[in-house]
Amino acid sequence: MNETIVRFGHPETLIAEYRHWLVLLRPAQPTLGSLVLAAKSVATAYSDLPADAFAEQAMVVRDIERTLGTLVGYSRINYLMLMMVDPHVHYHVIPRYEGVRGACGIEIGDAGWPKLPALGEAVSLAPPEIAALVAWLKAAWPAAHPPRP
Repeated sequence: MNETIVRFGHPETLIAEYRHWLVLLRPAQPTLGSLVLAAKSVATAYSDLPADAFAEQAMVVRDIERTLGTLVGYSRINYLMLMMVDPHVHYHVIPRYEGVRGACGIEIGDAGWPKLPALGEAVSLAPPEIAALVAWLKAAWPAAHPPRP
């Protein structure tokens, strides 16, 4: 496991695990349901991931979009690969919508809509809120794809 995954709260933020990828709840939520799609590899360059990781990524993205589409009802979805502070391969997955969305007693608006996501205005979640949103997302996640060695 790489340090980037740990910095995003693993294992408390873990929603789904695949062979090459983890889906984590983003502890600072610019919009409801914001995630981190993190490679399990120690690679710091996207091109250094194994070919199998790219193939599996398609399945993970489908699972993300189906789940967030159902739960959040986003209009657009942004995948931001920033990797400036946290160097290992990962995306910030930001569902975009007009107005406010709510779940588990938490309401979050998209402060940047319809322009760039307002990452600086993200709502920082307390541990009980993280646990509630992780459980909410896990309950709606497609059938498990257990990691294979």
